[in-house]
Amino acid sequence: MNQTARLTADAARAASALPPLLAEAERAAASAFGVHGRRRAGPGETFWQYRQAQPGDSMQSIDWRRSGRSDEVFVRETEWETAQTVWLWADDAASMRFQSKSAPAPKAQRATLLALSLAILLERGGERFAFLGRNDRSVRIGRTGINRAALLLSREREPDGDYGAAPNEVVYTSGSRAVFMSDFFGDLAPLKVAMNEAASRRVKGVLLQIVDPAEEAFPYKGRVLFESIAGGLRYDADRAESLHDAYREKLAERRDALKLIARQAGWRFAMHRTDQSVSPTLMMLHQTLENARAGR
Repeated sequence: MNQTARLTADAARAASALPPLLAEAERAAASAFGVHGRRRAGPGETFWQYRQAQPGDSMQSIDWRRSGRSDEVFVRETEWETAQTVWLWADDAASMRFQSKSAPAPKAQRATLLALSLAILLERGGERFAFLGRNDRSVRIGRTGINRAALLLSREREPDGDYGAAPNEVVYTSGSRAVFMSDFFGDLAPLKVAMNEAASRRVKGVLLQIVDPAEEAFPYKGRVLFESIAGGLRYDADRAESLHDAYREKLAERRDALKLIARQAGWRFAMHRTDQSVSPTLMMLHQTLENARAGR
């Protein structure tokens, strides 16, 4: 079976088992009024690197001379092309499984929806994208890439702990872009390391803090047992309302710390509540990435 036939067969198998997440993401992408994907002509002229061919690569992009010197098939990339990769991290740690009665979805589900919806918009514009933190850092393109990403993001995983850590040891392409989505309630040290690494590679992007409306307002009163999703933290409060002001102060301090981390890396900090519409946040993410690509 030649490469084209194999890729077609892979796409057909993926499409036969697509999860409901993809349909929801398609609707979210369609609701992002004012966002129009556009294919960009010309691959650029400055040679950047060779990389192994992946599903979704065209036959025209293969460098047969380089491939002939090994058992692998290689694609020749230019600097313009590699600068279009967008790295997406949708935290799915235990804390992201929280959902209050006033929220339509858990935080992890909203992060996943935003990530896949954004990938759909990027694909329509001819961009490359990769999902981090799920033991799969493949750079994807095209509709086959979207289908595979939907399957990847729909797989249930056991959380490693209460809080997620921003992915480190990512081999960023210089000048690419990224979006990190999390509640960022855990230790910020790994995030600082990840952001320093991204900044060293001239990566621009967005830190998107996703919170539940109850985490924002702290509406609790009376005796309340507070317990983390994974069970690592537990606190029994006799009068929960007495904690309101201190909690709000700590939340503001955490947000200020995140804004500083983002600013030092040249990134944008933004917030999304799970009771809010997906569309405005999706449009903001897409526009910010477009501005970063254009150097604005």
